[in-house]
Amino acid sequence: MKYRAEIDGLRALAVVPVILFHAGFEIFSGGFVGVDVFFVISGYLITTILIGDIENKRFSIVNFYERRARRILPALFFVMLVCIPFAWMWMLPNQMKGFSQSLVAVSLFASNILFWRQSGYFDAAAEEKPLLHTWSLAVEEQYYVVFPIFLILAWRFGKNRVFWMIVVMAAISLLLSEWGWRNKASANFYLAPTRAWELFAGSIAAFIVQKQGVQKNNLLALVGLAAIIFSIFFYDETTPFPSVYALVPVIGVVLLVLYAEKDTFAAKVLSTKGFVGIGLISYSAYLWHQPLFAFARVYKGGMAEEWLMVFLSAISLFFAYLSWKFIESPFREKRKVSSKGILYFSTAGILAFMSVGLYGHFNFKEMNSGRFSPYQKLHNLELGGYIADNKFLQKQSWDILRELSNDNGYGVSGNNYDYELWFDDVSRKNKVLLVGNSHSKDIFNILYQSKMFSSRNQVARFGEQVRNLDSSHDFWESKNYIAADTIVIATRYDSYDIELLPSLIEAVQGDGKKILLVLNIFEFPGEASGYSLIDKIVLDNIGASLEVISYEVNRSYFEYFNSSSNDRISSINAKLSQISNNFGIPTLNRMDYVCNVEIEQCFAVDADLSKNFYDYGHHTISGSQYFSQQAALEKFLHPFLSDI
Repeated sequence: MKYRAEIDGLRALAVVPVILFHAGFEIFSGGFVGVDVFFVISGYLITTILIGDIENKRFSIVNFYERRARRILPALFFVMLVCIPFAWMWMLPNQMKGFSQSLVAVSLFASNILFWRQSGYFDAAAEEKPLLHTWSLAVEEQYYVVFPIFLILAWRFGKNRVFWMIVVMAAISLLLSEWGWRNKASANFYLAPTRAWELFAGSIAAFIVQKQGVQKNNLLALVGLAAIIFSIFFYDETTPFPSVYALVPVIGVVLLVLYAEKDTFAAKVLSTKGFVGIGLISYSAYLWHQPLFAFARVYKGGMAEEWLMVFLSAISLFFAYLSWKFIESPFREKRKVSSKGILYFSTAGILAFMSVGLYGHFNFKEMNSGRFSPYQKLHNLELGGYIADNKFLQKQSWDILRELSNDNGYGVSGNNYDYELWFDDVSRKNKVLLVGNSHSKDIFNILYQSKMFSSRNQVARFGEQVRNLDSSHDFWESKNYIAADTIVIATRYDSYDIELLPSLIEAVQGDGKKILLVLNIFEFPGEASGYSLIDKIVLDNIGASLEVISYEVNRSYFEYFNSSSNDRISSINAKLSQISNNFGIPTLNRMDYVCNVEIEQCFAVDADLSKNFYDYGHHTISGSQYFSQQAALEKFLHPFLSDI
């Protein structure tokens, strides 16, 4: 296969935005499309190699997998090895368990399946998982396992028919991803069937180039380059992905592959030394950046400074160069590492990392991990009602609902108890049904404990993501919905929820019920799997009195809330307000009871330093009780109370 410098340049265009996106720089809001660019490139290169081998009758499945092992495993194993001691030093036991599981999954080329399965409410923050990025390697590895076998078996039908088979499979995969983002968003993101069309797009390009060569078309090549750049800067985390939106960067790559002949302007730009140099080390750069960012966030309690992320972005490229020069390059040369050598190395590495991972999974509580975390001292701190363990507080926040339902597994959704009748039919009190994800649990806990609210209302909950409540959902036949007078939607809305919300409102109003929307809560720094801004302030003020620390926490939370640069939910809330105006329904703003603008405090803790939040915006059980007793709750509920 003829070397194309512009392809290496394209790799640079893929990896740099990915790194800067994961570093948290908002200007690269669509940097995640770099992964999709990599998928297309991989599909193109692998298919080009396979077609050449098959047509020249030199195809060997063993040789193919050997080349993939040389390319992928040495640098990957080295990064995994480096991660292990830092995980033990800085990660809490629950985090260590998740990391250990990822070691096993990466070794089995199945980390995408693991992270899909782990993407629920009680899982660790994605940004603090050192090996999270290997999900895309797993997708590619699964493609490498299946696609060569398909190609060699299908080749008997002729090249032209094989090409159209791939086109059909790509179309099916694209349609599946378009269905998937609406119905199974997490699976759609992580799993190979809904990502395969991006790899197949590269395969289709390979067939075309193999037949007619790389064409020279300045305009189409520039359109392709512009499409990728547009996606990087104008897409964001609310963009459904993968979906038809992914066609923009994918087609952009295909256009460059087909029409960026070396004399075109786009090819000349991508072939410059800077682009090609970064492209050559792009694989190692991709491997290094996520562990560096994740461990920085773990060490910093999830609140790594911007300057640190800039520094680590640069360091990831430096480490990538070292990995490329001293690990990647030597292992690719048979004269330095024989076929037997790479076989033994691969087998030993897989078994070793699986063994370490399994040990960590079963013994995470006894491993005494996290000893060198600066936050470790908080776990033995006796200071009023302060509890450092946010994961404990998260689980405790479900106690009221679990006691009511007599179900220790009651959670975000899929609860049998939600289909039973909670309301007292005899009572004349207004029957209020809260609907949504874990945030509906928080509002339920507050209202259930509020004497002011309970004097006039009954309250029940139906746990479900709003995006799932289409006309076929059995929610509409549930006893609480049928009996309810008022429906209150309280969730962490995203673009999927916003899309379905108008039809949901129409259905509720069509049934003669009142409906209100609770806006997204302002999001503060913090994750239940680690630490929050509360913990950082307590750590910085150890030795001060309860009164001083409590005031400092609440004052700092107000400063964070009052800074517009920290507002990540205003665009969603603006859409919710527009929808509410269109339908003439009230909205409730949770910041009405969380913050007091007059005294410039947001009540993240009470006077005894008990936490009211265990993460970015969910309430602890004590927090829900605290807010249920505050006069400000009436301000929050005013649109609701005046609408009844």
